[in-house]
Amino acid sequence: MTAMSTRAKLGVVAASAVVLAAVAVGYAATAAEPTRTPSSTAAGDQPVTLTAGPRLLALTDRYVSSVATADPAGPRTVSGLECLRVYAAGGTGVCLKPDTPWTYQVVVLDAELRPTRSLTIPGLPNRARVSASGRMVAWTTFVGGDSYTSSGFSTRTGILDTVSGATVTSLEEFAVRRDGRAYRNADVNFWGVTFAADDNRFYATMSTGGKRYLVRGDVAARTVETMKENVECPSLSPDGTRIAFKEAVGADPTKGWRLSVLDLATMRVTATAETASVDDQAAWLDDATLAYTLRKSDGQPDVWTVRADGPAAPRLLMPGAESPAPLR
Repeated sequence: MTAMSTRAKLGVVAASAVVLAAVAVGYAATAAEPTRTPSSTAAGDQPVTLTAGPRLLALTDRYVSSVATADPAGPRTVSGLECLRVYAAGGTGVCLKPDTPWTYQVVVLDAELRPTRSLTIPGLPNRARVSASGRMVAWTTFVGGDSYTSSGFSTRTGILDTVSGATVTSLEEFAVRRDGRAYRNADVNFWGVTFAADDNRFYATMSTGGKRYLVRGDVAARTVETMKENVECPSLSPDGTRIAFKEAVGADPTKGWRLSVLDLATMRVTATAETASVDDQAAWLDDATLAYTLRKSDGQPDVWTVRADGPAAPRLLMPGAESPAPLR
């Protein structure tokens, strides 16, 4: 069996159920402590910051860390901030962090990892994003079930404007148009927001009636409209022309997901060379390269990378890390 086929099988086995089980019990247990430096340090220490530079942000043993882009497998600077998900852009960060062993918070961070505001959120944290300017923050939690493939799962996806303070506690408040017509259904769920450059438009996944759709949203108008089926966890490219996403194999999430890229001008889908099941919202390292988390059979994460255009084989980027984000 080749290394790639082994990874493909392990990716399917260790998808959402493993991730969420780790969430449920991980924070109540004592983990091995990494070598850490505090977010604000005395002279001579090198803290983790969210300022733009040739560095990657990630979680190491659940702690916010950074590493040089030129040597992503090299030494990391690890902060004392614990998160389940982290993301940063434009000098703003978002941390989905434990509050008590069974409650969680969305914490907005400044460039020095200092909290500027926080919100208590229901359920298990799952996705987080910040707009390129740093103004808009989004998050998704599971509030029922244990994976996207379970019957009866439910999500809550919120958006916060860090400038005005306006907060959308759930995208289910927005008006929906499906296939050009107004649509309402009690089973509607949203997850995986990604923002456009104007800090108003966004893309996300909407599920209803057993189908999953890419939707385009408008924060000011409080509307979403469907664009394409079988698109989950979208991630908009820096140039705004493509969306990386996880595509359910055979439109059936129980068969796993293929990391793919959608061209918004032509609506053409290109599968990447990654054949493992990717249950993640990929991050764009640049306009040609994606980063994403894969979990091994023991549930431990690694960050991998692959080209967005398909031909080049994936490679290990950051061992023992997850939730990658370029600092730009």
